[in-house]
Amino acid sequence: MKRLRCLAIAVFIILPVIASAQDVAITNARIIVGSGQVIESGTIIVTGGKIVSVTAGTAPTQGLRTIDAKGMSAMPGFIDSHKHVSNGENAAGQARLLLEAGYTTVLAGGGQADTNIALRDRIDKGEFIGPRIIASGQINLRQTPAEARAAVQALAAKGIKHTGEIALTPIPGPPQAEIEVLKAIVDEAKKVGIQVNVHAVSSSAMVAAIDAGVTRLVHIPNKDFTTYDQAERVAQTGSIVAGAIAFGAPYIDRLSPAPAQVQWPQDNTTRFRDAKPWPEAISGANRDEKGRALGTEGGYSLVNARRIWDADTTRQLISYSTDQNATDVVVLEHELKSYSVMFSMADIHRIIGPNAARYVGMADQIGTLEPGKLADILLIDGNPTLNIYEMLKTKVVLKEGKVVVDKRTTPSTR
Repeated sequence: MKRLRCLAIAVFIILPVIASAQDVAITNARIIVGSGQVIESGTIIVTGGKIVSVTAGTAPTQGLRTIDAKGMSAMPGFIDSHKHVSNGENAAGQARLLLEAGYTTVLAGGGQADTNIALRDRIDKGEFIGPRIIASGQINLRQTPAEARAAVQALAAKGIKHTGEIALTPIPGPPQAEIEVLKAIVDEAKKVGIQVNVHAVSSSAMVAAIDAGVTRLVHIPNKDFTTYDQAERVAQTGSIVAGAIAFGAPYIDRLSPAPAQVQWPQDNTTRFRDAKPWPEAISGANRDEKGRALGTEGGYSLVNARRIWDADTTRQLISYSTDQNATDVVVLEHELKSYSVMFSMADIHRIIGPNAARYVGMADQIGTLEPGKLADILLIDGNPTLNIYEMLKTKVVLKEGKVVVDKRTTPSTR
């Protein structure tokens, strides 16, 4: 009974800190703005849940809760622009692990609209902590154009601003019937302000989607090599592709510290995302004449990502997404390992920050540490400009100015 009373008192003390935004000063931080700028030692001022100033050196902090970030780096909260999340019995646990890995915004990439809305609302109402959930709703291509238009209107009536992933036939490419329904969805979505997200895992499907008016594509093509002309088509239309670049890449002895409940083999054996042997576990994989999986998805994704990236000098064509549901810090490492083959750390910071914010339609609110943006801020124990492993050391997470995760053993806060 005494233990329960102490626990109740602790919860009473902690909850007000988590539940309300505070005016905060983060001092002595290496600030990775997200746009390419890095301030080696600076101060971030937050009031009313938004960033007020980001400056080199010191700034006035009177009347503010001060977080001394000496030895740490400040980054924008990570954004996953396509992930399947659950509102089931493990929803609270998944939401917390997402935050602890550093994710502050997630576009729910599939599932029913009502389920995604319910999860979003549970987090927004404070039932448990979690990242910002952007709800989506499914629309089936196997219906008439008129039925598809009605489905778009039904999503709009629920306040949904995104479709879930709409899957086009990848090989040999989508049939005309799919394209006609997709065109109806795109046309109706423009009228009601809904973003259409299309699952296109071959280059032909990607281009077909773009030709139908789609500008948000889920997955780098992993069925074939994207040509220079196809990459140029992405750039010419202002489209952006949500990566999931590590699909097909094997897990091999992850290095990140996963939670104790996660059992992931570390036996120097290549494994797929479900921890089963790679690459035969890859569903629908490219195969040889004997039906054996070739595992080419990983190679295609890497080359295609770079080719699409290089098609536009503004570096806005690739967004970050995972499409995985293993433990989130493990997934983060797996994705970042693949990105690090083809991209610099500055590129990776742009992809997971402002580019992902652009993908989900929130570029003016999140993705960089700049005045006027929501105060979604990570404090990371190290220097993420060096390598991807430094991005796995999140210690403190602020979401709209609220400290929702603090893993420091001796917080230096006043």
